[in-house]
Amino acid sequence: MMKLILFIALGVGCVTLSKAEERSHPNVLLIAVDDLRDTLGCYGNQAVRTPNIDRFAAGGVRFERAYVQYPVCNPSRSSFLTGLRPDQTGITDNNTLLRAKLPDVVTLPQLFRANGYYSAAFGKLFHLGGGRDASARQRWMDLPTSWDEAHAFQTTPAGKIIAGRNLTGGRLKWCEWGMTAGGDDDQPDGQNAREAIACMERLGNRPWFIGVGFHKPHDPFVAPQKYFDLYPPGSIPLHRDPKDQTAAPPLAVGFGEFGAAFRQFTDAERLEFLRAYYAGVSFMDAQVGRVLDALHRLKLADKTLVIFLSDHGYHLGERAWWNKNTLFERSCRAPLVIAGLGVKPGVARGLVEFVDLYPTVAEFCGVKPPASLAGKSLRPLLDDPARPGKSAAFTLVTRGPQRGDSVRTNRWRYTEWSDGAHELYDHQNDPDENINLAGDASHAATEDELKRVLATQVERK
Repeated sequence: MMKLILFIALGVGCVTLSKAEERSHPNVLLIAVDDLRDTLGCYGNQAVRTPNIDRFAAGGVRFERAYVQYPVCNPSRSSFLTGLRPDQTGITDNNTLLRAKLPDVVTLPQLFRANGYYSAAFGKLFHLGGGRDASARQRWMDLPTSWDEAHAFQTTPAGKIIAGRNLTGGRLKWCEWGMTAGGDDDQPDGQNAREAIACMERLGNRPWFIGVGFHKPHDPFVAPQKYFDLYPPGSIPLHRDPKDQTAAPPLAVGFGEFGAAFRQFTDAERLEFLRAYYAGVSFMDAQVGRVLDALHRLKLADKTLVIFLSDHGYHLGERAWWNKNTLFERSCRAPLVIAGLGVKPGVARGLVEFVDLYPTVAEFCGVKPPASLAGKSLRPLLDDPARPGKSAAFTLVTRGPQRGDSVRTNRWRYTEWSDGAHELYDHQNDPDENINLAGDASHAATEDELKRVLATQVERK
C-alpha cells in the first residue's frame, strides 16, 4: 500500500461519549465524488452501469434538483463543508486555502469531532487527494482540526497505464484518459474504499463521521481495463446540440484554452472522452458498493446516515463543452442521495442547495450547528420527499475580475454576467437550456422578477 499522507491525532479538543450516548448517536458516512454529473442509472441514464448507487438510491431520498453554489471543486467543497456560500467563504478558485480565509470556521466534520465523534477522511473531501501535486493535497488535509485521521493514496506499480492518451495532443494537461492493468486496489479510489472499510471495522460501536472522497470520474480518466470493457467503442451515443441553439454569451462557455481545445475535438476523440468518463463512473460505483456492502455486513446500516453527492455537475459535449465551471444546468446541478435510519425512500423534486447539507446532517444527528449557516435543513424532505423545496437556488462563478450569478427557480434559470450579458431559460419548454429568452419582450415581466430575486441574494454577500 502506497500512502501519501497519514496523520492521526486522537482526542484533541473532543468530547468523550458514554456507552449509552455512543449507541444513540447515528454515524455519518459522507461519500463525495469528483466531477460526477447525473450519469447514473437512478437519474435515468440507460447507458451507464451503476448498480450499486442505483440500489442505494432506491432505499433513500434521491434529490432530483440539487444545486451547488459554485461549479468548481474547491469553492463548492469549501461551501458545503462549512454551510456557507462562496461569498461568505471568500473562496472562488482552486488555489485559496480554506483556513487562510476562515481560520476559525467550524467545518462539518469538525463539528462532529468536537461532539465526541471519531472523524476520518479517505481521499478527497476538502480540496485534496487524487491530483497531481502531493504537497497541495497535504495542505488540504485540515488535520487535526477536522479529522482524527486522513489519508490519500497513490497508484501502485501494478496499476500502470497500458493504453491511453492526451486528447489535446499535450497542449493541456487535461483531457487525458488511461486504461490500467491491475485491480481496483491498485488505484487510489480502490484503496480509499478498502481503508474506509477497515476504519469502520476498527471503530466498532464508537460513533464516527467518515468521509470517503472518490476522485473518479475526474480527469485524468483512469480506470482498470474491465471498466472500459463495459463500454465498447461507439456504444455510447454522442450529444448533438440543436442547430437553432442560441449562442452563449462570451463569459458563459467556450472560453480560454479549454474552449479552443474542445473545438478541435473530432467525433472519434469525443467518443474516447465519453467512454473514459463512463468507465470512471462505473469504477467509482464499484467502490461505493464495497463501502455500502461493508456497512451492511457490519450491521451499521440501521445506525448510519449516508450522504452520496458530487461536488458539481459536468458537460459532456453540451454547448461543445467538456468540463464544469459554467452556469448552465449541466454544471450547476449535481447528484445528491441521502439514506439511513428514519429516511423515507422517495424522490424529492423540489429545489435544494448544497449549503443545506450541513444543517441537515447536524439536525438529523442531534448535533447543534453554528448559528450563521446559510442553508436550511432538508429534514422535512427526508421525512416526506413529496414536500416542496426552496423557491430558488443560487450559483456563481468568476472569470478573473468578471463574475456571473445565476438563480434557478421551479421553471426558470436566469443568469447575469458582470459584462452586462443576461440569460433566461424556460425549463418547462426548454430543459436543455438551448434558447436564451433574455430581452424577449414577451418574457419581460419574468425577467424583471428574477432580476429582483437574484439582486436580493447578491446583496447579502
